Amino acid sequence: MEKKKIDRINELYKKNKIEGLTDEEKIEQSLLREEYLESVRKNFKSTMNTIKLKDEKGNITPLKPKHKND
Repeated sequence: MEKKKIDRINELYKKNKIEGLTDEEKIEQSLLREEYLESVRKNFKSTMNTIKLKDEKGNITPLKPKHKND
């Protein structure tokens, strides 16, 4: 996610604490937060897909998810 969007999330958070947000700003904040969470989830899944396990015999296998939530 772009730094500009993260900065906007923080700006809206601070404004909400000080004076509150308009309805439009609340919608914008919600959309930006969801985009941010999607980015975090995507990065986490990508990281998890690179993990490999090595057993006592030296065999290396990729980490397998317990549940498929795609």
